[in-house]
Amino acid sequence: GGLGAGGDPLTLGVLHRQSWCGATGLAVPLLTLVSPAFLKIAGVAPSWAVLWLLPWALVDGPASGAIAGLCLGLVLDGLHLGLASEVPVLMLLGWWWGRIGRRGVPIERSYNLGLLALLGALLLGASVLLQLRWSGQWPLLEAGLHTLVAQSLITGLLAPVLCSLILLRWRRIADRRS
Repeated sequence: GGLGAGGDPLTLGVLHRQSWCGATGLAVPLLTLVSPAFLKIAGVAPSWAVLWLLPWALVDGPASGAIAGLCLGLVLDGLHLGLASEVPVLMLLGWWWGRIGRRGVPIERSYNLGLLALLGALLLGASVLLQLRWSGQWPLLEAGLHTLVAQSLITGLLAPVLCSLILLRWRRIADRRS
């Protein structure tokens, strides 16, 4: 048994049926735009999409995680003008983290959440940099690497606290509803 719904990866969990749970995803673009300065490393904010998507996918499963990644990616892509898209990696991360949540022992140690968030932020940032490279909009290498490393670090550092709290809350909801 997994969290929320059965073991079938194409079955959606229960969080998506709770409109207020899905509405918490609206905080992602807001936090992306107005990220508090004390939560930045060298002026770079965490990947709020990764911090929200990780607990969502772990609880609600791979299909819901991929759909949430798609929705988040589309909204975040609309916030910046450019040829790079966050959609493919966010969908992939949602699917992967949902599979982890369904197949394995529940993620309970906070350092595991930190590592998953760090890897997710690295994949997301590297994907954006590669897309910019392929489109001919390659930023200065130092600036791109600075952003990639700083965002991955702050995301990995915040995940044990933020993702743990969200994960506990959403697991309780999923357990009550299933």
